[in-house]
Amino acid sequence: MFIQVIQGTCRDADTVHRQMDDWRSRLESGAAGFLGGTYGITDDGEFIGVVRFDSKESAERNSQRPEQGEWWAETQKCFDGAVTFHDCNDVVMMLDGGSDDAQFVQVIQGQLTDPGKFHDFMSQPMDMLHTARPEIIGGTVAIDDKGFFTQTVAFRTEAEAREGERREVPSEMQEQMAQLGELMTDVSYHDLHHPWFETAPAR
Repeated sequence: MFIQVIQGTCRDADTVHRQMDDWRSRLESGAAGFLGGTYGITDDGEFIGVVRFDSKESAERNSQRPEQGEWWAETQKCFDGAVTFHDCNDVVMMLDGGSDDAQFVQVIQGQLTDPGKFHDFMSQPMDMLHTARPEIIGGTVAIDDKGFFTQTVAFRTEAEAREGERREVPSEMQEQMAQLGELMTDVSYHDLHHPWFETAPAR
């Protein structure tokens, strides 16, 4: 899987929604390899799109379509300043992955000091996390070539997520989370209170 993270300050949320609907109705069918996306706008107006393709090559072919370029030229007008793109060949699935049924998504971003150790950590069984935080449906972690990561964590509801944050977790899990934290710097959190999703139909 390949993930492209699109991020920028949005000044017109309604138009962004309409543009995304327009892409789905007119352009998605021609986007070979498109798997789906998770989108949202934070309280301070930051748009985050986490778009999944089956490969980097499929994403590049989509970007090169003339109709895609025309659509983006219009969509870009909804943003103030530059829009950033993070191309991530390195993708890790967490628990059951994302879900279109999630009502709240938290996006965590930062820099990995040791991607190899991070992968070792993520490859461990997550039974303890599933037991301690059952409100987490799953998520994805996308890492670019410079070690910048974007993690999406999908929750059934925000209320359950906040309750889970207050719940005390086992000491062993606390130690594991501390070890994970040592692998990350410049961490930021972005709450998507009203996320929307797109999953490509089976072809």
